Amino acid sequence: MSTHRVRVRVNGTALEREVPADRLLLDLLREDLALTGTKEGCGIGVCGLCSVLVDDEVVSACLLPVILVDGRSVVTIEGLADRPGGAALQDAFLVHGGFQCGICTPGQLISASALLAASPRANEAEVRDWMKGNLCRCTGYYGILRSIAAVQAGAAEGDGR
Repeated sequence: MSTHRVRVRVNGTALEREVPADRLLLDLLREDLALTGTKEGCGIGVCGLCSVLVDDEVVSACLLPVILVDGRSVVTIEGLADRPGGAALQDAFLVHGGFQCGICTPGQLISASALLAASPRANEAEVRDWMKGNLCRCTGYYGILRSIAAVQAGAAEGDGR
């Protein structure tokens, strides 16, 4: 199988790797870079456990070949606190019960971060619609909604860390 040299910025760090053409972003993150906060769930892009940001867009790392992120920027849960509002969002998930067992939490946080960046004043229906790509087996959805709403309220008051 052919290999390709890719250059990618992961959580602000520039990397260069030689990868097989079929190497998935999830495998690069977890196996090569030891960034294990991004989880594998369904393997078909429907559960949201492997959600990461690629150039600020939510993508399923379990579906994306590494060669398609060449020259791009990837943010995982490990880099979220360094983004505007990331620390406030993580704090809100702790305070408002935005997690139960924690398996879905990284993907939930990544998606919520993208939502707040794209639409900081989204109403509850818009938040629900945006977050529907992230499944929670513990049914912690109300805590997730409360957490996002708390960050929205804090950002409105100037506490968007």
